[in-house]
Amino acid sequence: MSDYVTQETFDKMREELHRMKSVDRPASSRAIAEAREKGDLKENAEYDAAKEAQGMLEAKIKQLEGVISNAKIVDPGTLDTSKVTILTKVTITNLATKKTIVYQIVGEKEADLKLGKISASSPIGKGLLGKVVGEIAEVQAPNGIVKFKIEHITI
Repeated sequence: MSDYVTQETFDKMREELHRMKSVDRPASSRAIAEAREKGDLKENAEYDAAKEAQGMLEAKIKQLEGVISNAKIVDPGTLDTSKVTILTKVTITNLATKKTIVYQIVGEKEADLKLGKISASSPIGKGLLGKVVGEIAEVQAPNGIVKFKIEHITI
C-alpha cells in the first residue's frame, strides 16, 4: 500500500534509512564482535542481546525501505481545495458537541494527533475525504456514528 507524504517527510525517511545503514548497522556489528570476544557464546547474554538488537535493526531497515519504495510524494501546491484530499487542512464542527476542530489529512507516516495531523486511513480521515464545504461527514466511532460538518478547506 502506498503512503502519501510531503517531500520533507520523504527526505527525513531517506536520511533515517541512511543513518541506520551507515551508522547503526556498523555499530551493531561492532557490538556483536565485542561480545563474541568475551568467550563462550552459549552463556553470553551480551552476545544474545547484540544479535537480537541487530535483528531488530535489520527489520526496521527493511520496513523503512518498503515504505520509501511505495511512498507517493504530494506537492501541496497542486492540491484541489474544493474538496477534502490528502494534505488539505479541514475545519470541521462536531454536530453533537458543537466543537470546531482543524485537521490536516496526511499519510500514515506523518500522522500526529497532537499536531492536528490525522491519517487518511483513520476512521475520521476516511469519512472526510472527498467531502466539500457544507457537507456532513458521518464517521463510525466506537460509541456510534459521529457527524461532522465541513466548514472550511485550505492547504
